[in-house]
Amino acid sequence: MAFQGTSRRVLSSLPSLSSRARYYPMLHLHSPISSSLFSTLNAQSQHEYVKFNPNQSSSHDEPFVLHQLSVLLPIPHQILPPKQFDPTDSNKKVESVRAVDGFLMPDEKLRGVFLQKLKGIAVIEHALDNVGVDLSVDVVAQVVNRGCLGGEAMLVFFNWAIKKPNVAKHVHTYHIILKALGRRKFFNYMMEVLNGMRSQDIRLDLETVSIVMDSFVRAGHVSKVIQVFRNSAEFGLDCDTECLNVLLQCLWEVRFNGTTYNIVIGGWSKYGRVGEMERTLEAMVADGFSPDSATFSYILEGLGRADRIDDAVEIFESMKGKGCVPDNITYNAMISNFISVANIDECVNYFKSMSSNACDPNVDTYTKLIAGFLKARKVADALEMFDEMLSRGFVPTTGTITSFMEPLCSYGQPYAAMMIYQKARKVGCRISLTAYKLLLMRLSRFGKCGMLLNIWEEMQECGYASDIEVYEYVISGLCNIGQLENAVLVMEESLQKGFCPSRLTYSKLSNKLLASNKLERAYKLYLKIKAGCRFDKTQRIWRARGWHF
Repeated sequence: MAFQGTSRRVLSSLPSLSSRARYYPMLHLHSPISSSLFSTLNAQSQHEYVKFNPNQSSSHDEPFVLHQLSVLLPIPHQILPPKQFDPTDSNKKVESVRAVDGFLMPDEKLRGVFLQKLKGIAVIEHALDNVGVDLSVDVVAQVVNRGCLGGEAMLVFFNWAIKKPNVAKHVHTYHIILKALGRRKFFNYMMEVLNGMRSQDIRLDLETVSIVMDSFVRAGHVSKVIQVFRNSAEFGLDCDTECLNVLLQCLWEVRFNGTTYNIVIGGWSKYGRVGEMERTLEAMVADGFSPDSATFSYILEGLGRADRIDDAVEIFESMKGKGCVPDNITYNAMISNFISVANIDECVNYFKSMSSNACDPNVDTYTKLIAGFLKARKVADALEMFDEMLSRGFVPTTGTITSFMEPLCSYGQPYAAMMIYQKARKVGCRISLTAYKLLLMRLSRFGKCGMLLNIWEEMQECGYASDIEVYEYVISGLCNIGQLENAVLVMEESLQKGFCPSRLTYSKLSNKLLASNKLERAYKLYLKIKAGCRFDKTQRIWRARGWHF
């Protein structure tokens, strides 16, 4: 109520003031100075800034208005002088800060440096030096494990701490920062610490790898774990069984499924470790996963590698009773087992039982059977099975054809190999360079010169370049049938391309020429061979020194 009354009096006095003054400077109205200065204005300044009505006087109203304004706007009447700097105040503040720091733990003091948001590593390290704590490995562990420091801050602090004499520059000290960074998923900084350890010649151990792998596994980055295992040699570790055990121990924390158990059983199956397969199978069943056809196929293959065919047959026959109908995968496992013991008849019986059980064979079934027939040197049965495979629309791969060529070109006439080759080319299968060389070698040995030249031409049409082995096979084949002039032409072509044939091949051709009384031809060939051998020797020397031409 008092404030309202005062405001009414001020407002009632304002019109009279405005009626008497035509001009009033805004500088004086908004200047933050005391009211006493208004009362000491001289007459000259009043005539200069304010024009009054000569018929009215302002000696009574002006002090009253200023007094009311000073009540509404409390402005200090005295300007305090600026406080001078006292050097003892900073000391008092430092002492007060240290008194407060006395209640903090050493790790809290060190982490408090990073709360100041200092700029620059040198400034941060200088601030850490001024904290005044007794640094130790335990304090370093408390700093990085507690609080909420970021990855960069943790790395800056650790790099500062590792330089101190009280902190041992040991691999176990680095384990502290690796665990802290991995726990908070700062993987980039964790790998940076690993690279720093390698650059500083600090040898990593299996515990270091275990910490890194376990950090990735807990974050669900299983691919990173495999990458660390493969690159273990870069960190000075051997990719051996012990490192593999660490990997498996870390991966054991991952939740397995049926496929995971099948992969583990398949790995033990390759080595015939029946006991490990049984242990893994028990763990699989204990986790609530039922074995499927892939599981039984691995078990059957493992029993076959352990020479326990009878146990494999017993398990195969009991599959239906366990709720798993045999499919082509399990049949293929049984066929492989009997091929390993050279029992081809049982292989054929299992192949026939597949059709009776409404199980169609796949390309692996035919590949295994053909390989078994060729191993037993039953070429006619192998060719018949190959025709059946092609009739069902299965196109063999390049590696499969090569695997068929190898046994066929090691015994007997090359007719069977040529039949496999021609039928494979007819269905659009690409033949490898190794298969072409096997055919050329076999045809050259038996003197099939016409077929040899055709195969050589088809090989070049497929984009394969002739090397020294191809030229030697062709020269040897032409020599066997007496086409010496053509053999000389082929040898000259090989010399022009920089291929110098072996002494055996040259001696064979030279002796044939001498036996045919072609002395001049043999002498000219000798000169070319001599120059070619000198060029070949020079080329080898320069290539050994890093020059390639």
